[in-house]
Amino acid sequence: MRRQRCVVGLTIASDLSYVEVAEQVTAILAHQVGFDDDAAMWISMAIREAVINAIRHGNKEDRSKCVDIQYMINHDSLSVRVSDRGEGFDPTTAPNPLDPENILKPSGRGIFYMKAFMDEVEYSPRPGGGTVVRLTKKKMRQAEPKNVHH
Repeated sequence: MRRQRCVVGLTIASDLSYVEVAEQVTAILAHQVGFDDDAAMWISMAIREAVINAIRHGNKEDRSKCVDIQYMINHDSLSVRVSDRGEGFDPTTAPNPLDPENILKPSGRGIFYMKAFMDEVEYSPRPGGGTVVRLTKKKMRQAEPKNVHH
């Protein structure tokens, strides 16, 4: 039996003090989907990076601009949309954190971590301005039982 899709929304001000709220909500919802503790932690880290990017780079820490976080809970996956109200973002312009000139920099790894921890990471423009990043993590399926002929 498949569970009904559920949507949970969270809107926060562009203040880094709210990042932990988003991280904790993500962990709770990841557990509800059925992810184990390790997977829930990595999903939470990816969403943490997306929210920090939305606050710092999208909304430029302007507290009058909000960050919307929408969780789509499915029986076999968790998808999260993080939207800012900034000037937009082209992910192809982000520096590669693995390039030798960037390897020792203490920042600039958010996109790298999001892609490493999630199955899908997609960017799109937000209607009215800003960027939407959609991150999806799928639960691993258990192997189908093989037909055994007696």
